[in-house]
Amino acid sequence: MKKLFSERHGAIKPRVAGTLDATASDALLTLIRARMDEEWFGLRFPEKCRDGYAHAGTDFSKLRATMDGYNLLWPREPFEHDASPTDGQVFDLVEFTYEHVAEALNPEFHSYWNHSHYTYDQQQGQAKFATDVNRIFERNGMAFELVDGEVKRLIPTPLHEELARSTVHTGDVLLDQMLAVATEKYLHRDPTVRRESIEKLWDAWERLKTIEAGKDKKASTSNILDTAATEPAFRGLLEIEAQQLTDIGNRFMIRHSEVGKIPITELRQVDYLFQRMHAAISLLLHASGRLRTV
Repeated sequence: MKKLFSERHGAIKPRVAGTLDATASDALLTLIRARMDEEWFGLRFPEKCRDGYAHAGTDFSKLRATMDGYNLLWPREPFEHDASPTDGQVFDLVEFTYEHVAEALNPEFHSYWNHSHYTYDQQQGQAKFATDVNRIFERNGMAFELVDGEVKRLIPTPLHEELARSTVHTGDVLLDQMLAVATEKYLHRDPTVRRESIEKLWDAWERLKTIEAGKDKKASTSNILDTAATEPAFRGLLEIEAQQLTDIGNRFMIRHSEVGKIPITELRQVDYLFQRMHAAISLLLHASGRLRTV
């Protein structure tokens, strides 16, 4: 489908919403129902013609049994208003649908059994389904994208490009693992998992402060900062930033959960903290020659 007027003229919502609204959720469920009605599940869950082996649409009893086994919602039945599906339930349905759909083509009506026979193109069906899903996300300002069958969260472009450069090699295996886990969690569609990303990133920060030579953590940190900046004013700025980042990890409920720690309650706060810490770590690793990406 071609771009609509508002899309061509930049008048659609910015894609910043981190949770589905009712309109987007209903649209995604309606899309899945439509693909069911159009027999797009008939390749993986075929209703076989009694006269032979032709595919005669979808065996919905098999499809539902499988979805029940996956503990998925059955989208062909209406949901009560007070039992609206969660984002995770909708995203699970989207990913399951992508995995199993194939476009139903060339229907030939079989008059004796009063049904049609189909051929299927799974690659084309998956591509069209992903396009439709992503169009719904785009039109409703949702910061999500269906990529290779997985719903992933969109993040600001510069950081997205930085994180998209795959595996990081710092020369320290444990630090590599911490950074990888932090990135994986930050890109996750689930807000709860996203909140965990800053804990992992602050763990990486504490690890980073010990990997350079020095008699203790303070000396090692100083050596890292010296490498990152020789100009006194900027070196002083890095000193302040390093101390503030450490204080944030101690004061807020990031690395510690004792009574009295300040909780991180909003996803925008998670974005701010992750991006601030990631920028500092990236700067220091680049300056020390430890950051290599593949």
